[in-house]
Amino acid sequence: MTDHSTIPVLERIADALERLAPAPKPAQNLSVADAYVWHAEGERLAPVARVNRVDLELLKGIRSQADTLLQNTRQFTTGSPANNALLWGARGTGKSSLVKAVHATINQDRTQDGDAPLLLVEIHREDIPTLPRLLEILRVTTRRTVIFCDDLSFDADDAEYKSLKAVLDGGIEGRPDNVIFYATSNRRHLMARDMIENERSTAINPSESVEEKVSLSDRFGLWLGFHNLAQATYFEICEGYAAHYQLDITTEELRAQALEWSMTRGARSGRVAWQFIQDLAGKQGKSLT
Repeated sequence: MTDHSTIPVLERIADALERLAPAPKPAQNLSVADAYVWHAEGERLAPVARVNRVDLELLKGIRSQADTLLQNTRQFTTGSPANNALLWGARGTGKSSLVKAVHATINQDRTQDGDAPLLLVEIHREDIPTLPRLLEILRVTTRRTVIFCDDLSFDADDAEYKSLKAVLDGGIEGRPDNVIFYATSNRRHLMARDMIENERSTAINPSESVEEKVSLSDRFGLWLGFHNLAQATYFEICEGYAAHYQLDITTEELRAQALEWSMTRGARSGRVAWQFIQDLAGKQGKSLT
């Protein structure tokens, strides 16, 4: 039989446990913007009023990559099968710019068709371990979402790649049907070559040790490579920007200044071209907005 004298004590314990338990977080309002940044501390999505990006047609020298990513994203937004994508290659070649430009292009079409805009959610590399929690939040919305991680890579002693591998593999619950993952990296296998070689030389079972980490990139069904630009393509990018923003300069002078600018930077890339155009526009008192 129950000792009725213990009931008040049990009730007080139950009340105390309820007060200690965290209050359920309110559902996130994802209708105020089309782009968000995930803040792991506080588990919140901060809306981005204006995404820093350039138009898709201004991204020169990467037409094949652009067409492929655009088609993959269109398939995803219409509910057709689509792949997680890894954009890898040289710095400043337009990887992150392409993701943001494709997002804008897709939403232009969806707005015209009266469809809900595609969401773009950026997660920082150091917050990858909280990705499962972010997926829980996105799972309850019907909005199609691209989760974007820029400059993704892992060090030799990182175990955080396992969190991403589980998400890309699907785990028991599986990746939500309304979510796809795009990442950019300077490394094709998301870890440095010397780290791969070191794993092979020091591991008890070299092939298994390397496979465990290198295989992460295999979870991305779509690989898009980006490479250093030829001089002609670099000039084409600069000329495209100059024409778009109506800068007052001849083609010959533009090329001469653009070449000098690239030599001072020791590189030719879309990023270097954009920095040159910013400098030129500033000298002419022109706005790039």
